[in-house]
Amino acid sequence: MSWFHDLVNTLLDWIEGLGYFGILIGLMIEIIPSEIVLGYAGYLVSQHTISMPGALLFGFVGAVAQQWILYGIGRFAGRPFFEKYGKFIKISPKHLDTAESWFRRYGNGIVFTARFVPVMRQVISVPAGIARMSFWRFTFLTGLASIPWVVLFVYLGRSLGENWEDIDDKAAPYVQPAILIAIAALIVYVLYKVLKRRGKSI
Repeated sequence: MSWFHDLVNTLLDWIEGLGYFGILIGLMIEIIPSEIVLGYAGYLVSQHTISMPGALLFGFVGAVAQQWILYGIGRFAGRPFFEKYGKFIKISPKHLDTAESWFRRYGNGIVFTARFVPVMRQVISVPAGIARMSFWRFTFLTGLASIPWVVLFVYLGRSLGENWEDIDDKAAPYVQPAILIAIAALIVYVLYKVLKRRGKSI
């Protein structure tokens, strides 16, 4: 996998060269995981190459913009696009089936809670677009859920400095509880929707 390591290093050099816009574009296209891009942004902050507010701002905009792209493709190209090209962006038909089922059953609010569930945090944007969910509501829920993710990884990257590549290990104590809390919140939200639906049917 040395080729992948070389590719990551090349992309990180490219991000550093572009500064804030490198962070923005890196998150939008996500050739490498967002955790790495944000962690590296934190490292650049520690080296005084960029500022903390700038890293957070462009990290936030990049994270939301990536979801705008998926939402837009879902809205204007629909599911056939992802069935044909989804494998190139790591979105499988099975992931789409799950996301569409969640969105149909639990409504717009799932866009927020699903952001904290691995894999689903990207895929949920697709059925939101297909269902023509309000763009501004989609943006609000996506942005709200993106804030803690961006802050955590930029902050850890800055704190680790030269050791920023250890970010996965350092982030685990924060990410794992966050995922558990998100899953718990998702369960509560689902129960609320089910009970509300049953109340209307009585």
